[in-house]
Amino acid sequence: MALYSEKVMDHFTHPRNVGIIDNADGVGEIGNAKCGDIMKMYLKVENNIITDVKFETFGCGSAIATSSMATEMIKGKSIDEALQLTNKAVAEALDGLPAHKMHCSVLAEEAIKAAVKDYYDRNGIAYDKSLFPDEECPHCHE
Repeated sequence: MALYSEKVMDHFTHPRNVGIIDNADGVGEIGNAKCGDIMKMYLKVENNIITDVKFETFGCGSAIATSSMATEMIKGKSIDEALQLTNKAVAEALDGLPAHKMHCSVLAEEAIKAAVKDYYDRNGIAYDKSLFPDEECPHCHE
């Protein structure tokens, strides 16, 4: 069996939604250089719907592929639907990831949540703080 699925390779070699959204409604960044993976997500939101989403990722092929797939999965969805996206759903949509790369899908989920949290903060929208990750990368233990 190949280490990476065809979908992972496709999203790595032809990532969707790469870039920056000027005047984004929400921006979330997760990770740090010690980890080796940094993801930044940008959201454009109209009437509670994510009308555009872009990402910048510094990391391995799995990090790029999970960022790309996650953006595809939330584009056109409501904020509430985006918050329901799990790392397992991202990995399944990519036809799986090697066990040692599952943290990349977790980072993608958390980058989306961080962008939604930023959107809420910018707009004074109340939220349950337990739904959102800390700004620190939870996978780096240093």
